[in-house]
Amino acid sequence: MIEEYFFGSITINGKTYNHDVEVRWNDEVLKWWRKESHVIDAEDVKRAAEQNPETIVIGTGESGVAKVTEEAKKFIKGKRIRLIIEQTGHAIKIFNIINEKSQEGQRKVIGLFHLTC
Repeated sequence: MIEEYFFGSITINGKTYNHDVEVRWNDEVLKWWRKESHVIDAEDVKRAAEQNPETIVIGTGESGVAKVTEEAKKFIKGKRIRLIIEQTGHAIKIFNIINEKSQEGQRKVIGLFHLTC
């Protein structure tokens, strides 16, 4: 579970990260890099989509500066994955709610969180 988020910092299951992260339903946390800092393209979501989650939640930064391209949206939706895009603080709340429910019903969710801007 994601416990805390501040500009540039996220705490997940007691461990703090100072870089953008991919968080999976099974508590796995991976470093998340994008080709362009504030552009989220299909290539940037491919690793997450290959896990065949039911939902991908994208956090676009504290102020929502990062933008998800139409290609990325089409790529995710083409795999029949539900896509939620919000500013990171709100996206984390949504991720936690879905992840809690997924523990009960075994639904897979992945969060991609940009921690700054």
